[in-house]
Amino acid sequence: MLETSSRLLSLLALLQARPAWTGTELAERLEVTTRTIRNDIDRLRELGYPVDATRGAAGHYQLGVGAKLPPLLLDDEEAVAVAVGLRTGAGVVGMAESSVRALTKLEQVLPHRLRRQVNAISSTMEKGPDNTGSNVADPEIDPGVLTAIAASIRDEHYLRFDYEVPVDVPIRGPGSGVGSDLPILVEPYRLVSWQRYWYLVARDEADVWRTYRVDWMSLRMATGRRYKPRPMPSDDYTEFVLRDVATTGWKVHARITVFAPAQEVLSRIHAAVGIVESVDDNTSVLVTGADSLEIVAVYIGMLGLDFHVDGPPALIDHLKTIGNRYLNAIR
Repeated sequence: MLETSSRLLSLLALLQARPAWTGTELAERLEVTTRTIRNDIDRLRELGYPVDATRGAAGHYQLGVGAKLPPLLLDDEEAVAVAVGLRTGAGVVGMAESSVRALTKLEQVLPHRLRRQVNAISSTMEKGPDNTGSNVADPEIDPGVLTAIAASIRDEHYLRFDYEVPVDVPIRGPGSGVGSDLPILVEPYRLVSWQRYWYLVARDEADVWRTYRVDWMSLRMATGRRYKPRPMPSDDYTEFVLRDVATTGWKVHARITVFAPAQEVLSRIHAAVGIVESVDDNTSVLVTGADSLEIVAVYIGMLGLDFHVDGPPALIDHLKTIGNRYLNAIR
């Protein structure tokens, strides 16, 4: 006869192996009495495994919902980290199905309180296209901040926070989050992960849609005040972030007139490079940005199309330098 702990694991394995077992079948497989099986079932329930029992001639035992894995003892930060990792992993080629499956299993075994936090992260998060060419270190995000923001989105609560923009980052345009000496109060709608950063899409007190870098936010005490949701008409928060960051969120921003149809330009750039706007059948505008003039020059050089730089002037000077360098190389 197996020791109690080993027998409990064997019993659990049997219950996972097929949907239903009679007490007699389990007793025979484990070489114990049906009374011992009843006692062991009670022990499993005490450990947090929901074992359902059906009485009568067709009586049997079966595992209830949430019993595919042993109970996971995760604190809040660990639950958030796993949820974020799985949700982000769903955007990696070949991993979408596995990530969704793993996240579903995780939600089934978490306590109700942590499950609500994980669900909040999963339901309020989106991910923009990857740019695998960057070697800039990722900013560190406090999991508690993501949890609080996701909970506010889920519960439709106003969010109050301090927002400090680094001095070397130009912030302009109607959509971008701006620094302030006073706390900012917004209606939060969506978290979007893009280009190594986390962004919050929210509506501010002036009724303007804005994006806010999460790593620049310092949350104030929860407001507990509900707002009446007024989501974006297209419900496309990721596109809003891409457009807003391309025009306001980088250290260097550029507006390039390209002498080709918008669809042709889109077919030649990575989705993370910028936004393409159609002017006419033969002309389009590329709004792009990066952390340096060199990177922007690479972006537009790889287009393989004729273009004109509308700004900034520093980019024009940089392209003149590069052009002269290339000319000197072939003389």
